[in-house]
Amino acid sequence: MIPAPARARVFRKLRVSLTRSCNFGCVYCAHDGKAVVDPHHTAADQFVGWISKIQQHAPIGKIRLTGGEPTLYPQLPQLVRALSQTTDAELSMTTNGHRLQALAAPLRTAGLSAVNISLDAMDEAIFRSMGGRGYQQVLAGITEARRAGLHVRINTTLVREMNDSQILLLLRFARSEGVVIRFLELMQMGHLQRSHRSQLVAAEDILAEVGREYPFVPLGRAESETASYYQMPDGYRFGIVGNSSMPFCNDCDRLRLDAQGRIYGCLSNAQGIPLEGGDAKTILEQAMALKQPQKFTGSALVMREVGG
Repeated sequence: MIPAPARARVFRKLRVSLTRSCNFGCVYCAHDGKAVVDPHHTAADQFVGWISKIQQHAPIGKIRLTGGEPTLYPQLPQLVRALSQTTDAELSMTTNGHRLQALAAPLRTAGLSAVNISLDAMDEAIFRSMGGRGYQQVLAGITEARRAGLHVRINTTLVREMNDSQILLLLRFARSEGVVIRFLELMQMGHLQRSHRSQLVAAEDILAEVGREYPFVPLGRAESETASYYQMPDGYRFGIVGNSSMPFCNDCDRLRLDAQGRIYGCLSNAQGIPLEGGDAKTILEQAMALKQPQKFTGSALVMREVGG
């Protein structure tokens, strides 16, 4: 039998960094633990124009709004509404949840379908030590997002000797809320390029900790997805995004657009390609050529500048 030809590697998912501003100072992103206020705001219609230009040459099916912290972008509901009216792509967002309680319902009405909410600890003191603010507001944001009808996932970035004691507590909370939790291995980016390995909580460590309390079976990783999933006997699923232990670069189909209109085909390359003033098809080809064949190699990029 002649094997089916491999699917051509193209961009199918777009992550859009709306702002560099962030009201948290997470240790894996901000080396000084400080929040950032960026006075520059790109207009919503500019984002719509850039995204339309990309979609003329790439079969984008999913658009995820990120930051910085996207809920600090002043035109967020308007942008979501405009995108829902001009594209058929599924619209989602990654947020720290701090301002989500008030925004969840308006964003759902505008056309948002899902949110990934960062929650790095159940212990409030550890949550703050990780760079979080407003613990109760984040929990309220999770509740309100579910009430508004958004599909909710929790993201936890693990740092050795900081929040690795929280794995089971977070898993219990996610199970009780009926939402999927994904544990993220620390990425070799920004100020963590040299210290990344010593602070890494690897997938095998996460699974060993979960296995102390829960049996589970591996479900594997779907094509072009970042997370490998595991299922418990009652059907509950949790995930691990193991960029170091279980790399997924070989079939990555993600593209990033920052708030200055620069394209990033791969986080391993710190230089964005300006979308304006060039041929979009050529620019996307250049971005695709930057994709790593197997594994992320590290970058000087800071995640809040290009989106999580």
